[in-house]
Amino acid sequence: MPVKVGDPAPDFQVKDDTGKMRTLNEFRGKKVVLYFYPKDNTPGCTKEACSFRDGYNALQEAGIVVLGVSFDSSESHQKFKDKHKLPFILLSDEKKEVAEAYGASGGLLGSFTAKRYTYLIDENGKIVHVFTKVDVKNHAEEVMQAFSKHSGK
Repeated sequence: MPVKVGDPAPDFQVKDDTGKMRTLNEFRGKKVVLYFYPKDNTPGCTKEACSFRDGYNALQEAGIVVLGVSFDSSESHQKFKDKHKLPFILLSDEKKEVAEAYGASGGLLGSFTAKRYTYLIDENGKIVHVFTKVDVKNHAEEVMQAFSKHSGK
């Protein structure tokens, strides 16, 4: 069942782009953007990742951690990061467990990809906003606006 606004964000343990095991709980106390995308190095996914890259400084200044998630391997993520100079963590959900927990499994290519969904998680680990429709070119800006509305700033 998909998570919704107000739900606790499900924790997970998966490898990042360097092969290091990561959990959501390690970011407790920080705002987190958990964005699912279908596939490394595809046109829409590249535009979305580059939107976060280009808005990364503003996101960091606002205390927001960016975590990208797809079913690609850590090695694929590392190449994708290097090619596009992505400064944030990419998580490898090869078993599709994270996407399943969030209701983001089964994208355009069925069970082979994740849906392009984004979850905004507050400092206490609660879902505060869910994007099921994403403007890939301006997604970082959409995220900043949504976090601003949530925090009342």
